[in-house]
Amino acid sequence: MTDAGTQSSVQIPMPEDLDFDIEALRRRYAAERAKRLRPDANDQYRMMAGGFDHYNDDPYVEPGFTREPLHEDIDVLVIGGGFGGQLAAVRLQEAGVTDFRIVEKAGDFGGTWYWNRYPGAQCDIEGYLYLPLLEEAGYIPKERYSFQPEIFAHAQRIGQMFNLYERACFQTRVREARWDDDAGRWEVTTDRDDVFRARFVIMSSGPLNKPKLPGVAGIEDFKGHTFHTSRWDYSYTGGDTTGNLHQLHDKRVGIIGTGATAIQSIPHLGEHAQHLYVFQRTPSSVDERNNTPTNPKWVEKLKPGWQGQRNRNFTALLDGIQLEDDQVRDKWTSPLKKLGDLLGSRDSDLSAEERALLAEIADFQKMNEIRDRVDRTVADTGTAEALKPWFGQWCKRPTFNDDYLPTFNRPNVTLVDTGGKGVERVTEHGVVVDGTEYPVDCLVFATGFEVGTAYVRRAEFDMYGRDGRSLDDAWAGGMRTFHGFLSHGFPNCFHMGLTQTGVTANFTYMLNLQSTHVAQLVAEVKRRGSTAIEPTPEAEAEWVRIMSLPNAMTEYQKACTPGYYNGEGTNEGRGFLQTTYPEGALAFYDMLARWRDEGSFEGLVVR
Repeated sequence: MTDAGTQSSVQIPMPEDLDFDIEALRRRYAAERAKRLRPDANDQYRMMAGGFDHYNDDPYVEPGFTREPLHEDIDVLVIGGGFGGQLAAVRLQEAGVTDFRIVEKAGDFGGTWYWNRYPGAQCDIEGYLYLPLLEEAGYIPKERYSFQPEIFAHAQRIGQMFNLYERACFQTRVREARWDDDAGRWEVTTDRDDVFRARFVIMSSGPLNKPKLPGVAGIEDFKGHTFHTSRWDYSYTGGDTTGNLHQLHDKRVGIIGTGATAIQSIPHLGEHAQHLYVFQRTPSSVDERNNTPTNPKWVEKLKPGWQGQRNRNFTALLDGIQLEDDQVRDKWTSPLKKLGDLLGSRDSDLSAEERALLAEIADFQKMNEIRDRVDRTVADTGTAEALKPWFGQWCKRPTFNDDYLPTFNRPNVTLVDTGGKGVERVTEHGVVVDGTEYPVDCLVFATGFEVGTAYVRRAEFDMYGRDGRSLDDAWAGGMRTFHGFLSHGFPNCFHMGLTQTGVTANFTYMLNLQSTHVAQLVAEVKRRGSTAIEPTPEAEAEWVRIMSLPNAMTEYQKACTPGYYNGEGTNEGRGFLQTTYPEGALAFYDMLARWRDEGSFEGLVVR
């Protein structure tokens, strides 16, 4: 693209060669963004507190659990028992650090895959990429895209193989973490009256653990049954993760939300409910799934190191690196092939502006395919039009499902499109949209997790660093880290996840690389006999500056509809894809490896 009045030298396809009007699509995308913008941004969601805290309870454990409090001096406390916490524990052991505890609020390992047991729950990332430590565990997923039971079982497998259960404190919530500068330790207390005095704390509580509710008036007045998809109530619906929700045959069900979770659960609700109302604010991009069983002949050809190589290949392609060899070849990487076809052999000769325009054309082509698929699948033209996503491929989390769109051909399924405004209110007996009340017996919230809210709110406890300063105060103006892991004034506290690091679509690959980095830093500090490690204020400020620089993704997100990717459209640099390394995930982790190998810990103070 060019500024008004300037002439572009980009050799784009001629208008007659395209089956769409570029300017018309830009205008349509802008109009869709405008009507979905809200002044309250992330404040539109309700906290799971007061009358809503039961939505955050654990339905998978027996009530009344008690144990004796623990009072321990340890090397490392890992907070979170999802794949991130498990990987941190495994890499710590590999680095020779064995004196650690894992604190997890759930009743078992698994993180996201412990909580999310809704019907149809499945990972959108290929299982051969997503399930970590496959080679170490000697396990191959049964299908290309794994369902929740298999993923949860793999988390339990890791816990058993690496002796993590004996170090884990389940059904335990951290109350507070406070730094003792004289002792060089964190004192961490829990709701089980534990007191852990840890030299290091690793924060791996994850972004997909705390459910959120929409800020819709009247939710508390509804007289029917309600639950959040991450706490699916099978005692009410019947069935299990495979479906068979037979107890809904005489029930009118409403579901609020049409994101990744809803895409997978709605086909099962539509199959079994007497009537299903799907309340949609913004449609998702729904591409083909095409799941297949694992081919044993393919498995026989795998060589040691295959999972790391496959993940690196996948990540490189999503970073926009042109590779001839696409080892995964699925719908995540197919949009990049369109760009490669347009670029041809000219990539190195193009300006950044020219390349951006061709990338935009490739994106339009991909999203036109998505919208055409809706027309081919959904019989009612009005419903089909409402289900079309008018935004770019990477504006919202892409979804992949072969049963979602056909569900709207069922006579007992009604799409209630809210025109981007969301549900108006909830009454005692139904949901109101545009003045019309839709009566329901059960209301399901498929409204996701607190991804874009304040870090401490998501972690569900506060940390107090040197001089008693809280992390909430230190990050009041946004995250402040060095390399995404350490913050000045909070020694020996490592953050994992989406904290100013290199983010890629496959979270477990990201967490594996992060845990390797953290474990090696912990081991090196111990080897040196040092007390504490933290960044200098200058190094932290420089990293924040780097993370604030405009890049292709932050510019892309400015034209996107509101969502957690862009801070609900605020573009204030706090969205899911707005605090990532500007040169891409692989460049970030390669940089970290060089930084470690250099050995001087530049930017850090080691006391």
